[in-house]
Amino acid sequence: MAHKTGLEDYYVIRGQKKMRFGYTTGSCAAAACKGACLMLLGGGQLTSVPLMTPKGILLDLELHDIQISEDQVTCAVKKDAGDDPDTTNGILVYATVSKTDTAGIVIDGGVGVGRVTRPGLSQKVGKAAINPVPRAMILREAEEAAVSHDYEGGLKIVISVPQGVEIGKKTFNPRLGITGGISILGTSGIVEPMSEKALVESIHVEMKQHFTQGEKYLLVTPGNYGADYLREHMTLPFERNIKCSNYVGETIDMAVDMGVKGILFVAHIGKFVKVAAGIMNTHSHSADARMEVLVANALRVGADGDTARDILNCNTTDEALDIMHEKGLLEPAMEKIMEKIQFYLDHRSYEQIKLGAVVFNNVYGYLGKTRDAGKLIQEIQKQDELLKSQESMNCR
Repeated sequence: MAHKTGLEDYYVIRGQKKMRFGYTTGSCAAAACKGACLMLLGGGQLTSVPLMTPKGILLDLELHDIQISEDQVTCAVKKDAGDDPDTTNGILVYATVSKTDTAGIVIDGGVGVGRVTRPGLSQKVGKAAINPVPRAMILREAEEAAVSHDYEGGLKIVISVPQGVEIGKKTFNPRLGITGGISILGTSGIVEPMSEKALVESIHVEMKQHFTQGEKYLLVTPGNYGADYLREHMTLPFERNIKCSNYVGETIDMAVDMGVKGILFVAHIGKFVKVAAGIMNTHSHSADARMEVLVANALRVGADGDTARDILNCNTTDEALDIMHEKGLLEPAMEKIMEKIQFYLDHRSYEQIKLGAVVFNNVYGYLGKTRDAGKLIQEIQKQDELLKSQESMNCR
């Protein structure tokens, strides 16, 4: 009979499918710590432990690979991401708990847990990438175990994830300056399938790091096309770009709240044409309107009815741009679209920061830039020179 974790009745409906909840690496680490502490201080061997998550859901998690000695216990909890597409699903998160002569509880990361090498993250440079909520969960479980067994000595807790070394390379961590593994994450202890909140939070973390390192003007690319165009065709610091995925609006909101002075988006027309209609989440599940926006602006610059219908029948923006180019409408229509993009970017921020965009496609290359894009390019270039100068001086 399969072990019940307590999440059997938790799910969301997405695309007419039930999507199971899971639990975070933070919950795995806290449960493994609890199991190791209880076995170290109380003796005996456990098969599972209960864990109350910050979300208020009580889990019951199995313990694996238990190793017991006189002054140290190691055990692991297997990560279950539910139906969320998560690279850490199925990995073992270990906790090794040792008795120490020094009072207090020390938490550190071992093999496969990343190490912070740049400022601006929730953990200081040199510390293990165990985020604040998981760290608090681990500490709580260790303290409660010590109290329940009248233990007054010290404890050292090392969280490790053997598979994390390779998995970490596939995450945001290398971009954030976290080396050697994954981060131990989770603010609620629970993984909600395909959670937009988690994606937006990862963007916020990266943005905050850039801001803390002195970047007041941010360079943002929605996806790989934008990043490739930036690297190959623009004289801007590619290594400083932040990916925002489809979350244009949330990126602007977070930047305003953080005190950022400006953002330059470098984006493919397939995504950013939607912004010209005020669509701030460019995922196709949220909204499309690509052809409608192209048609509206083609009509503004003289397209006839047949051309409009041909554009509306296109499946991709590339097809539509071919028609507009053939009819001599591409350049004037793009000017109108840039005006609309600038309007809606400003509208989202209430003009509290400077925003702009450079837009391209893979056939025609550069298609246009918004009113404030040129100024933002200058500011980012000037900022990059200053930061490189500071970095050079710090290295002497």
